[in-house]
Order: sequence, then C-alpha cells, then structure tokens
Amino acid sequence: MAYTLTTDRHWHNLPDLFFTQAEARRDKPFLFYKGGGAYRGITWGETANRVLRLATGLKSRGIVPGDRVALVSGNRPEWLIADMAIMSIGAVTVPAYTTNTVADHRHVFSDSGVRSVFVSTSRLVRNVLAATDKLPDIDFVASFDPVEVAGGPEVVSLEALMVDDGIGEVRSGIRNIARDALCCIIYTSGTGGTPKGVMLHHGAILHNCAGAMDALQALGAEGNRFLSFLPLSHSYEHMAGQFFPIAAGAELFYAESAETLMSNLVEVRPTLMTVVPRLFETMHQRIVRGVEKQGGVKARLFRTALDLGIRKHRNDGRLPLVARIIDRILDKLVRDKVRARFGGQMKALVSGGAPLNPDIGLFFTALGLRILQGYGQTESAPVISVNRPGSMRLESVGPPILNTEVRIADDGEVLCRGELVMKGYWNNPEATAEVIRDGWLHTGDIGVIDDDGHLRLTDRKKDIIVNSGGDNIAPQRVEAAITLEPEIAQAMVHGDKHPYLVAVLVPDQTWLEEWCMSVAKKPVMADLRDDPDLRGYLARVVERINASLSTIEKVRRFIVAEEPFSIENGEMTPTMKTRRHKLHARYGDALEALYR
Repeated sequence: MAYTLTTDRHWHNLPDLFFTQAEARRDKPFLFYKGGGAYRGITWGETANRVLRLATGLKSRGIVPGDRVALVSGNRPEWLIADMAIMSIGAVTVPAYTTNTVADHRHVFSDSGVRSVFVSTSRLVRNVLAATDKLPDIDFVASFDPVEVAGGPEVVSLEALMVDDGIGEVRSGIRNIARDALCCIIYTSGTGGTPKGVMLHHGAILHNCAGAMDALQALGAEGNRFLSFLPLSHSYEHMAGQFFPIAAGAELFYAESAETLMSNLVEVRPTLMTVVPRLFETMHQRIVRGVEKQGGVKARLFRTALDLGIRKHRNDGRLPLVARIIDRILDKLVRDKVRARFGGQMKALVSGGAPLNPDIGLFFTALGLRILQGYGQTESAPVISVNRPGSMRLESVGPPILNTEVRIADDGEVLCRGELVMKGYWNNPEATAEVIRDGWLHTGDIGVIDDDGHLRLTDRKKDIIVNSGGDNIAPQRVEAAITLEPEIAQAMVHGDKHPYLVAVLVPDQTWLEEWCMSVAKKPVMADLRDDPDLRGYLARVVERINASLSTIEKVRRFIVAEEPFSIENGEMTPTMKTRRHKLHARYGDALEALYR
C-alpha cells in the first residue's frame, strides 16, 4: 500500500496536519517512551488532548501569535507535545541543544527574544536559569520534570500549565494560522561562528513531509514504527523524526539515550529510521572487531557474504547461478544477524545530516540493509534530495524531492528553489540576502546532476565543518578560542565527516622560547613537533580551552605544525586569512591519522 500524502492533500499548517491525523487515529497508540523497564504508549487522542490543554495554558499566560518559546529537552513525548502546543496558538518554537553552554543558551534566548522556555530536567533547568540572568523578557520557565529552584524567572510544572477552559477556541483557531507563517527558529552556526536563527515556516516543513512521503511510497504506509534518537533540536530530526512520522500516521518511539540505542533497536524493531553516518561508523567498527575476534569459519562466511553482496550491488543484483545459491544461504546465516542488530524489521535507514562515506554505505548494503542517502540543510527545512528505494546510488544524494527545483550555478554551486526554502535568518537581512537570491537558495555546496537526475556533491564552498553526527561546526569560532590562549599563535581544526575535531597547532614563538629555556631546558631551535614534554603541556592547554567549548566543538587530538602559517609559505592570503586547502594538502594525512 502506497503513501497517500501527496500534493493534492493540502494541509493548512503543521497543527492542522497533527490534529487531522489524531482525529483519524484517536484510540491507536502513537508515542512510546521507556518507563519501568518497558516501553509504554500514549494514544493519538491522549496526545492531542495534552497538546490542546497546554496550548490553552500558554495562551492564558499571555503567549500570543509570533511570540518565541524556547524548547530545551532530550527526545521524549513532552518534546512533541510542547512543540505542537506552541505552534497551535501561532507562536514560534525555538529549539536549543541540551549540550549548549550557558553562553550558547543566552545568545539563542536573547537573539530570538523568547518569552518563555520549556526545559526537561533539573540539570538543564540550572543551565537555562543561569542563561536567563539579565533577560527580563522571559516570563516563566516550564519544567517537564519536578524541580526545586530559587531565584530567576518563575518555574512551573508542565501539568500546572495545562488548562481546560478555552480548548475549543484554540482548536477552532488553528485553521487561521497561515501556511507561510513562521513556526520555528532553528539556530545553526555560520561561517563567522555566531549562530544564526533559520526562520522556517509551516509550509517549508510540510513541503518536506510531502517530499519524503513521495520518495518512500514504495516501502508502504501501514504499520510503520520510527525510533527517534537524533536531537529533535536538529532540523533533520525535527522534520524526518517527528513531522514525517505524524504525516505517515506511524508509531513513534523515543530512544532512551545514544548509549542504549542498540538495545532500543532490538526492543522497538523499527521499520524506518533517520540516521547520521556516525551510527554506521560505530556499527562498522563493532561488527569488524567482532568478526576478527571470532575468526575461523564464521569470519570466512562473513567475508564471503560481504564480497558477494558487493558484487551483487555492483552488478544490479545479478550473480552467477552457483554464487546466487551461496548468497541465499549466507543471507540467512550472516545477513539476518546483521539485520537483527537493527531490529530485524527495517525497511530503510535514511542517512542525512552529513555525507556518508561510500565505502561504509557499501559495507552495510552488502550485508542486507537498505540505506537511502539524502541531502539538505537547515535552510531548506532540511531535505533537498534523497535516494529512492528503486534507484539507490551510494555515491549520490538522490534526485530532488517532490516539487523542488535544483540547478547547478555557473561556478558549480548547488541551488534550490521551492516552498522548502526558509524565510531567512532572524534579525540578519544581510546574511539572508547572501544566500537567497531571486528565490534560489545558494547552498554553498558544489555538485553535479547526472543524466538520471541524481545529485552528486563534490566539494563545499563554505568552511563549515559537518561532523559525522550531522552537527554544523564553525571552525573559526573554535580556532578563535584556541588562539586566545597565550601558548598558541595559530590553529586549524579539522573534522568533516568525522565524529570529533582534531587540530594542527602553531605554538606562540615567544612562549615556546621561554618554555624551552626555563621549563623544559631544551634547545629553542630543536624540532619539537614530537617532543613528549611539549605535547603533554599543549594537551593541558587544549583541555583548558575545551572547558569553554560545547561538546561538539571540543578538540580531542592534535598535531604540532612544522612552521607558522604565513604568506611566504602560501598558507595565508595577502589579507592574512588561512588557506585551508593548503593546510589540508600539507597536514591532511597526519590529521586523518589521528582518527586511526
């Protein structure tokens, strides 16, 4: 049975989508959370009732259309309930990462001008309250869990915010929320390092939902189960892990944590899931290590299954007769065990948020999993293109989604146009004008479109690092923090497609001379790049720097540069900007070796 949500089904806005689906499925289970050692479900009807009561409570507290309300929480039913309640009265959700520092929260809250904040746990409440200091416009903080705090804005429980009187007025007013009205502001780092608020409207996310439904229609619509584990504050999970399951009328389970993901997969047995390459990298390492440890016949069977799977993929599913018989046997002996690690019922894993290493993708495809790589960015709500089940190409990010135009500019940049494009950057018309021109979103990525309409990305115009978890990291921000320390003069961080950052460091020459003479008692002119005393000292400096950075910005390992970056050696421009491609050419192999 194919998906039914296409362009002829015109939702007015995101709450309209949710309540229409809830009314059609009122007594069916919808949201599942882990409690008491087992997953417990909440029906569509229960969820809708809680959304309406919370929306009514927000309205009674003076939240009006256009007001911004922040949401700081891990993935759980209350995230969706709060998000839908905010949008149901025409207000605007401002998601924030649970890993944000106090300074990060303060920037997001003050820049967006939030009126209130939803927060989940007592630990997060403390950070939020510290960030609200000197932000008098925040009227109250609503906590999902019981907390006891003193000072700052009023802290109320989620239950205390829920009101029955006025529900009908809220429900009837939903149809009046325009499809192009602002629904959320999602902050993402720009090239200068200061997070920018991406303004997404209801229609942009609905456009993405329709595009996803169209792309995945061959997989069937009934009986789907999603497992949500990527942060819902990320635009990818916000759409693909929340609103897409709503549009599909699916059951939505929340993983307990990243640490319990593998056991949750076996418990939930999801049919569809949005993932980032980091999951595949981790699983690849576990599987390979396990096979090497077993050795013997099992290792030989695994390698044969892998080899035959690769041959089959490269030959459009064709194998000689004998190989085909062996492959079918190994499908039961080997691939079923790999699929079981993902629950055994997976129809497809949709990979996005960061580029997928084709070799990793081929590894899992050969072992019987369907991986559909997509592409997009927060500014496009976020999906621009995705592979289809019947025409998957691991080296591409697929054709554009439904009703989305993609073209390649004269300089090779990927441009897209359609309802999915953001309204702009919050309070930043200059940055908006740089990326949206004549209705076309300039992605900053370089690519080509092949004869079959598949988009392939070949490079990136912008310097933003996208790690294997899909997080956007502005390298200038991290490098600025590093070079604030007196011991380090210059730095370049590296980590695209990797799980963490590494760096090449240039010690400050004056500090180095003093350290050599007075501390280490070493010759100043000696080659100290691999000196254990210097590396140990710099490691402590990096630890000090990391204390001021968010989790994704921390530098885990480093190398010491052979010489300072300069105009003379071609590593700086005449205007003293770092030539990253030159540094990558010189130090790339050494930086990559830090991940091994």
